[in-house]
Amino acid sequence: MRLSNNKILITGGATGIGLGLTKRFIQENNTVIICGRREAALKEVAEQYPSVITKVCDLSVEAERIELYNWVNENHNDLNVLVNNAGIQNWMNISDSDFYQKANDEITTNVLAPIHLTTLFTNLKSLDTIMNVTSGLAFVPLTKVPIYCATKAFFRSFTLSLRHMLKSRNIEVIEIIPPALNTDLGAKGLHDGQPAVRDFIDAIFEQLKAGKTELTFGTSEPRAKANNDTITDYFNRMNP
Repeated sequence: MRLSNNKILITGGATGIGLGLTKRFIQENNTVIICGRREAALKEVAEQYPSVITKVCDLSVEAERIELYNWVNENHNDLNVLVNNAGIQNWMNISDSDFYQKANDEITTNVLAPIHLTTLFTNLKSLDTIMNVTSGLAFVPLTKVPIYCATKAFFRSFTLSLRHMLKSRNIEVIEIIPPALNTDLGAKGLHDGQPAVRDFIDAIFEQLKAGKTELTFGTSEPRAKANNDTITDYFNRMNP
């Protein structure tokens, strides 16, 4: 992937990892479009980075995903990079009364939405890169977030297949595999002690420069390379 002179759509680009990617891609001389549910969060980013193009979109709603694609196709049909970053994480237990509803929300946002966007945006003739944000939890689950882990394992598997399917079309598929970072994913304060997003972004951009297509950082690297014994060890440590 070239690192500059792209036009990039980042879902969930106003907060967390998405915001980190937005800032760095702007720094690398790219045109960046971000979308999200909260107009106020998008406006805050646009005020700080006036070159950012914003679009309010609730990715959990199929009609809004279609509208997002149609808007891009009409106004930004030179878009060449799709970053499937948006996701939600619920800390929950199978005994919770709202477990199924929360699970349904996570599966819709973390799995169905990026799959749908991928099928839509691969219709753009200009598209040459798809970046999917999975997780170190795709390899070893944290049982406090059971559905989130399952969605990321699914998305990891889909990404591997997608890379193979799009090879003949010269569309590069890159997987971003973060560990827990200091973001508000799950809830405010849950990840305050984790590494900074800035350090993660610096590390994955070095890997992009090296031509890698699976980008890891910190504990996500050994988990991505783990064998069964190592996975068992990580599982027992993460889920005492």
